[in-house]
Amino acid sequence: QVQLVESGGGLVQAGDSLRLSCAASGRTFSRYTMGWFRQAPGKEREFVATIGWSGGSTYYSDSVKGRFTISRDNAKNTVNLQMNSLKPEDTAVYYCAADRTTAQAMAQRNYNMDYWGKGTLVTVSS
Repeated sequence: QVQLVESGGGLVQAGDSLRLSCAASGRTFSRYTMGWFRQAPGKEREFVATIGWSGGSTYYSDSVKGRFTISRDNAKNTVNLQMNSLKPEDTAVYYCAADRTTAQAMAQRNYNMDYWGKGTLVTVSS
């Protein structure tokens, strides 16, 4: 069993940076591929970034590539999302997810992960 708790969301202005963190419970964290997904009001949940169990494989959606960086610390059971040059269209609830699959495969699904956090709201004003 893995529990995920996101933090770091908030209200920022366009162009600002924000760092999201996801703390995971359980001793098997390092066995899971981790990902960040987001859901804007009235829209479907979408993939943002994934990272393999060792941190060696990362995937990003085209909309965040070059601006967001995903990282993980298996010793601390955390996965982070550094978000730079934020845009109003980045406004969404951001969810952390864990799944026993590859980072590439996880990037191709928006649902049906093994575990989800409850999300943290990011609001970017123009």
